[in-house]
Amino acid sequence: MGLATDRPGAMPSGSTLVAAVIGDPIAHSLSPRIHNAAFAALGLDWVFVALPVRDGHVTAAVDGARALGVRGLSVTMPHKHAVIDALDGLTSTAADLEAVNCIVRAPHDDALLLGDNTDGAGFLRGLRSEFDLDVAGLRCVVLGAGGAGRAVTHALGAAGASSVVVVNRNSERASIAAALAGVVGRPVAADDPEAVGAAVADADLLVNATPVGMSGVGAAGVGVAASAATPVPVSAMRPDLVVAELVYHPDRTPLMEAAAAVGAPTANGLSMLVHQAAVAFEHWTGAAAPLDAMFAAVRSSSG
Repeated sequence: MGLATDRPGAMPSGSTLVAAVIGDPIAHSLSPRIHNAAFAALGLDWVFVALPVRDGHVTAAVDGARALGVRGLSVTMPHKHAVIDALDGLTSTAADLEAVNCIVRAPHDDALLLGDNTDGAGFLRGLRSEFDLDVAGLRCVVLGAGGAGRAVTHALGAAGASSVVVVNRNSERASIAAALAGVVGRPVAADDPEAVGAAVADADLLVNATPVGMSGVGAAGVGVAASAATPVPVSAMRPDLVVAELVYHPDRTPLMEAAAAVGAPTANGLSMLVHQAAVAFEHWTGAAAPLDAMFAAVRSSSG
């Protein structure tokens, strides 16, 4: 496992194991802060670094990581799909999503690299942690059909949600994302405010997987029919609606404020960010992720 032989936080040595995140741009990534805090908390002789990899160079980067013995990789934009061709296999989740955000060494053959997608598992863990919520049998609405929205939709369907409505301004993308939930998935056009409002009014769980609410992003920026501040009609909010944001900057979005105003429970995107990293950490190290240390590290960051 690469246990440290001296104090946590000691300088890397010849026995230090390396993990990394690859993407472009990558300097803003919180992954090094999160994972290095976890390694230190458990006294693991590991280090996590951010490596810029330009578009079109991901195969060379993965080959280099394979040759250098890098123990694990996180993958972010723009490589989540392109990296697939450089790998030796995929988990069923990564294959369904056609997107990889975590690369692990195969347990049966250390020379093989396998791709996984930890976003959906991290999201479900976050729901359990923040709300003590099991999604089986719940009616869910997911705003957005991008990578995060697709991962969440897939996870909700696999976990037994009774319905998963995907709201997006592009009807084709909404349909593709909704299909990831299986027979319980259904697309709704974002430019139909009555349909959006009705779906939210009937939901147990609302997930915002769009950038609406992120600092500097307004509702009109992604075409979700709503007020100027929130991606859904405020009138559809209820006290028994659980609202999960994937945005984590700012800490409280206009959607969260609107939900809180009617007594609905809310959480921002830090939960999914840390829990998906925890799934990757456990894949790489075989140790239970020290969540308190990981959350403390990201909350102390200026972002």
